[in-house]
Amino acid sequence: MKILIIDDEKDIVAFLSKGLKAKAYIVDSAYDGEEGAYLALRNHYDLIVLDNNLPKMNGVQVLTKIRKAGRNSPVLALTVNAELEKKGEMFKLGADDYLTKPFLFEEFLWRVEALVRRPQNIRDKLLKMGKLVLDTKSQLALRNGRRIYLTGKEYALLELFFHRPNEILSRSQIMDQVWENNADPFSNTIEAHIMSLRKKLNQQEEIDYIHTFTGRGYKFSLRRY
Repeated sequence: MKILIIDDEKDIVAFLSKGLKAKAYIVDSAYDGEEGAYLALRNHYDLIVLDNNLPKMNGVQVLTKIRKAGRNSPVLALTVNAELEKKGEMFKLGADDYLTKPFLFEEFLWRVEALVRRPQNIRDKLLKMGKLVLDTKSQLALRNGRRIYLTGKEYALLELFFHRPNEILSRSQIMDQVWENNADPFSNTIEAHIMSLRKKLNQQEEIDYIHTFTGRGYKFSLRRY
């Protein structure tokens, strides 16, 4: 899952990004309202963390812009105690929850997990493809009972494949969903990670569920091609 953090306090962004990445979330960041609104409109995010006190455009203006554009990603607003009126205004504009600074990362994570798993976006905790199982709660992959140890990017790739089975995903689609916004689109990082993921999934010469379609992308399927 991909999250956008819009906050001008770089220490907070670095702290939250580090914690979220440790939980296998993909994180983009923006340090002012204009950049945040641009990224929110350009990319799909499973959650937007939005501070209200921002340079160039404040949080209310950013939220207004992305909601008017029809973007319905959940928004977790960050506020300070003195901003009671702003909290109400952001809720009216379409914020889904708010958190008052300062806060503990554990509380932040609880709210993130609650928002990305709300009924309209609910997903099964156990995902299955043949003998391959992905437990999204514990972030654990198993094949024929064998535990598969994955890096954060490999896990994010596999989860994306599970949610988009039998569909050819292009490099740009994979890049948008699994890599940060500043990743080099011309590098071979996608190919390298898919190669590594395949080796880990198919250690015992098991059927390969990831199929390459030259010039088009990759498909996750039980079918043999």
